[in-house]
Amino acid sequence: MSTREADLSPVIPIIQTNPLAWKMRQITSGFVPLNWKYGQNDKEELEYAEYNESEALCRALEHIRMVKEKGSVEERHLRTVEDIAWKSGLAPEDIDTLLDVVLSGPFAEAVKNRMLKCLIPATLIPESAVVRAFSRLCASNCSNNTKVLFCRWLIAMFDFIDGKEDMNSLYGFFFSFLQEETMSCYICNLLYLLTKRENVKPFRVRKLLELQSKVGMQPYLQALLSLYKSFCPNLITISLPPKRKFYFKTTDSIWQAAVYIVKERNHKSLLPSVKLTIGTAYSHPRKKKWNSGCIIPVPTSSHISKEEQDKEGGSSSLDVMLSGHKSFPLEQLHTFSQLLDNIQNIELPSQMCSVLKSAPLLHYLNCIQDETVWLRLYYWMSQELKEGCTWCKVSNYTSEEEFRKFLDIIISAQCFLQEGFPSSEAFLYKSLPLWDGVSCRAEYLQLLSWIPLGNFSEIKPLLCDSLTQLFFTSSIYHKCSVLYSLKQLLQNWLLWHAMEVSVKPTRSTSADTPMIALNSVSELISYVGWLSTIALRLESNSSFLLHFILDFFETVSDMYLNYNLPLVMMFPRGVFYPALLTSDTIALNHLCYIMYRYRVNLTAAKENELIRQERLKFNKTYQEFNEYVTALVDCLWTSTSFEKDHYLYIDPQILEKTKIREYKRSLNLINHPALLPYSIYFLLQGWPAEKELSLSSIQKKKWNWYLDYLLLEELHGLHLFMESSLNIADSASSAHTHPANKRPKTCISEPV
Repeated sequence: MSTREADLSPVIPIIQTNPLAWKMRQITSGFVPLNWKYGQNDKEELEYAEYNESEALCRALEHIRMVKEKGSVEERHLRTVEDIAWKSGLAPEDIDTLLDVVLSGPFAEAVKNRMLKCLIPATLIPESAVVRAFSRLCASNCSNNTKVLFCRWLIAMFDFIDGKEDMNSLYGFFFSFLQEETMSCYICNLLYLLTKRENVKPFRVRKLLELQSKVGMQPYLQALLSLYKSFCPNLITISLPPKRKFYFKTTDSIWQAAVYIVKERNHKSLLPSVKLTIGTAYSHPRKKKWNSGCIIPVPTSSHISKEEQDKEGGSSSLDVMLSGHKSFPLEQLHTFSQLLDNIQNIELPSQMCSVLKSAPLLHYLNCIQDETVWLRLYYWMSQELKEGCTWCKVSNYTSEEEFRKFLDIIISAQCFLQEGFPSSEAFLYKSLPLWDGVSCRAEYLQLLSWIPLGNFSEIKPLLCDSLTQLFFTSSIYHKCSVLYSLKQLLQNWLLWHAMEVSVKPTRSTSADTPMIALNSVSELISYVGWLSTIALRLESNSSFLLHFILDFFETVSDMYLNYNLPLVMMFPRGVFYPALLTSDTIALNHLCYIMYRYRVNLTAAKENELIRQERLKFNKTYQEFNEYVTALVDCLWTSTSFEKDHYLYIDPQILEKTKIREYKRSLNLINHPALLPYSIYFLLQGWPAEKELSLSSIQKKKWNWYLDYLLLEELHGLHLFMESSLNIADSASSAHTHPANKRPKTCISEPV
């Protein structure tokens, strides 16, 4: 399997859960959803309903907490908790209470599982609640099914937990559960999320290798061993199999639908976010609105400062009291200067996905060297991209508009960091064969332009095969969008190469240049040239399409000087000659400008002593360039393009059948289809009294004025090409002075 395809972080696929089930339970139990009973815009009724809902939940939890015997819990109280949890989510203190009751109360296994499935967070899950719950799980006689369900819940809600430090301190206890066969795959998944460099110990490596010898090379063991090896390569000397697209066992997440429903409801109503305090006192909830699209919260600090809590009537955070460490509140981090002043006091949020919306935090991620931070971010991103993709049909919980906004956030982060995420790259490779070319087109193609520079031979089967089929069967507008994205991809690769060369203390040479950059860029250009040639035939040499093709090759023509890449590649004949014979003035002018830039770059490369020693590599480019220059001059200047031994030679008998007068001059500066309107307007504006327009008079008496007129019409590309490729002076008015009965003498500049 290709290493590019295997970069996707492990994800837990989600089954489709019917969100109508909780609605039916609400109807039968008499607890009607809020938006059904009360007017959405009536603030007083909304507040009364929330108060009534809170009272009902408190009574139900109090009843469940007081149960002393198995089987004495009332069904109506369980349904109340289920309905409220699935509709509005549970506050942090309610999750803490329910976890305590489930793992220490005298309930049947079925009841415990029902309550575990109700642990849907409205905002965050307190880390202290998770730690206490795990300690009870270890001390109580819970069944294996309950333990497995708890681990599955912990994995699914990992990014909703407000801290990970205390959980990481229990790493050894989690690791001990690897011995249980039914839990080993889930524990490996959880350990994968929690592992830091300091967690990798020789005895743990030996334990994993011992377990592997018993059960074989299972994907979940391979995942954890690969992570350990990335942190401490010296501890794992065995060779591991190639990376996989999926490491962990496919499971059904019964909480995905609930999180989606809670998110949808809170688009319309405000969501309380209760701060965690010591004791049982309740603080006044702050109002917080969830972001639209996939759940990406605003960055918030894991701990709340004492001063802020005192203002709201609460007590200080226990962790802050014990540690004495004062962290800078992320809610106040808005500028780069604030980041510089407080960089020693910055603590990343527990929900790593929130950094995508904060420019200072993205700066901070570039500074730190903690690989687990990026692993957590890529893990979450892979899962969200897979579940949110509207055309892959993994789930029906995300609309196209939501997914588009989510992609915009990822694209903005990639543009800010000036590099692509491996998760989005792997998502492209997996979803491209299923893409219809219409859904989220702009955003999807922007992701394509941020594919990291790598071996093109590995990228091609994953990207180009599916993209080519879609390209040739789509509209001209889609073709232009793809070409524009490929141009941006080329620019990103060239910028990456230029940056790599600039940081080296030695001068840039072809030997110093990474061969992967040269090979990948040249193969990408060849691929786009092949696409362009066929696309022009399919679209009848459309001027609109030709504009995007020439735009791409304008970047190609300046690679040597602008990006310090010792590579110059010409466009294929299937692009040059349609651009030369076009009736679009802009395209012809653009072609001449590109040829001028090719000359400048090839001349500079010729003067490079190191490249001169390897001139054989450029001989083909020199020959193609001289062919194109000769063809341009033959057409526009000397009118010899159809003569024998020239590139556009056509049998005179065939040309005579076209009944074109003076067909030899039909492509010069006066009669070329792209310049003919300028010739006519030149005569009409300069000599309006003449009854008959004679185009031949321009070349006889009005040649200098005509050339000046073309320059005034901003055909600068044509002007630059003539100045560089003809043996003429710099001044336009004096450059083209010649006897009326003679053509200008052509003398192509010294061959490059």
